[in-house]
Amino acid sequence: MTAYQAAGVDIEAGKQATELMARAVQATYTPAVLAGMGAFAGCIDLGQALAAYREPVLVASTDGVGTKTLVAARLGRFTSVGQDLVYHCVNDLLVQGARPLFFMDYVAAARLDAQQAADVVRGVAEACRSVGCVLLGGETAEMPQVYQEGAFDLAGTMVGLVEKADILPRSVAAGDLVLALPSTGLHTNGYSLARRLVEPLGYTACPPELDGQMIGEALLAIHRPYLLEVERLREAVDLRALAHITGGGVYDNLPRVLPAALGALIRRGTWKEPGIFGLLCRLGALSTREAFHTLNMGLGMLVIVRPEDAVEALDTLPALRQVGELVEWDGAGERVRVLE
Repeated sequence: MTAYQAAGVDIEAGKQATELMARAVQATYTPAVLAGMGAFAGCIDLGQALAAYREPVLVASTDGVGTKTLVAARLGRFTSVGQDLVYHCVNDLLVQGARPLFFMDYVAAARLDAQQAADVVRGVAEACRSVGCVLLGGETAEMPQVYQEGAFDLAGTMVGLVEKADILPRSVAAGDLVLALPSTGLHTNGYSLARRLVEPLGYTACPPELDGQMIGEALLAIHRPYLLEVERLREAVDLRALAHITGGGVYDNLPRVLPAALGALIRRGTWKEPGIFGLLCRLGALSTREAFHTLNMGLGMLVIVRPEDAVEALDTLPALRQVGELVEWDGAGERVRVLE
């Protein structure tokens, strides 16, 4: 045993993990990749990517999957959280109107399990391929004492491109309608609360709200990407804004894309809430305010359009639901109100 191994870091485990994940990572490469896995830094030729843009703007987003990693570790399923990470960042870029270009991941644990790390990155690579994004590189770190034994952290950075004239939001006004694309479940937020609430039942329990599905399965539902749907919408109607409903729920995320003098009314019951939310609301006796401030409650991506574009938008994407409207806000009271 080396001195470094005695200190808790196994260099060979990191090398083995890299070898296991290499094929999945390289499967995302395009001819534009000049230096990728194994290099000190990734290099990508932007010449071809920029050719279609008059005024190209780079858009970047960094995020993680939070304590959803603990659910994955508990159930021994690691690929899906890699997908979660990519899709979360894709959706954040969409809010600015951008399409993904390349991604870089970061996996860290107290003690590196080579196969586990490779499974996580394989999920990242699969998701990158599905949205036409290069997995340009990343980092795998072993940090004893920083992380608890058996736990791991997962984060990443995505860079995309958008034409300057197409950056969202734009021209948002009172009277615009709020449409919603559904979530698959919690996506990547609210897991600290969810884990505490379901712990007495266990992850293999099948409470009535889940219609035969196990709690663990519901909690690991993959974060839904909206890239293809948003691209179809942009071809059909004049999108005014998008709001990815992540940490802070609708109360915190929708105002991020609104002018200062606007608020919103969201009408509960106009969309179907996945059963996992009903279960968590029952177990935690959550008020409407707390539920919609902690969880997405089935609202994955909000889409703001002019009233005259609503029918076309709904016809283009049958999964869309009209869930509310924008109103004038004078700075008093809640900026977003959820009406029962």
